[in-house]
Amino acid sequence: MNLLELIRKNRSFRRFEENVKIEKDQLQTFVEHARLSASARNQQSLKFLLVNQPEDNKKLFTLLGWAGYLKDWDGPQEGERPSAYIVVLHDNNIATTHFCDEGIAMQSITLAAAEAGFGCCIIASVDRKKLRLMFNIPEHLDILNVVAIGKPAEKIVLEEISGDNYEYWRDEQSIHHVPKRALNDILWPK
Repeated sequence: MNLLELIRKNRSFRRFEENVKIEKDQLQTFVEHARLSASARNQQSLKFLLVNQPEDNKKLFTLLGWAGYLKDWDGPQEGERPSAYIVVLHDNNIATTHFCDEGIAMQSITLAAAEAGFGCCIIASVDRKKLRLMFNIPEHLDILNVVAIGKPAEKIVLEEISGDNYEYWRDEQSIHHVPKRALNDILWPK
């Protein structure tokens, strides 16, 4: 699979086959991709908390917000929740800023997961205070985002934006539609 095909496959999945487990060594492989990726000023101030035990998954799930545009959906039901998570942290003892490092790292993680047959959803809607308490995360580590990971249990279709509406949506068959701007619309000048 070439890189463009991998990027097309790498979507924000929100429903998973929860019974498909992801082992810690597989999560470490995903983080290895992030570790070797670019880092602003090469400070490498990110840390990664790996979560893949069912009890921890269940607790962490309650601290996340899912799919803001889907107003009538509260998130994945039991059986379609992620099998693992990677919590992305910034170590303030190493650097005071992280610039765009977490974006680069999370893209590397999600691409590696997609290549391995998994899907991810990067979640910024996190109850950071409760998450910090739950995993005893020290104050010098900022909680940036959570990457939910699992075997995808939904179909996602990319399509060109119609008009100005960029919001994703689901049809009657629960197919998830993701509008994308046309290449000519994002090139400047036209």
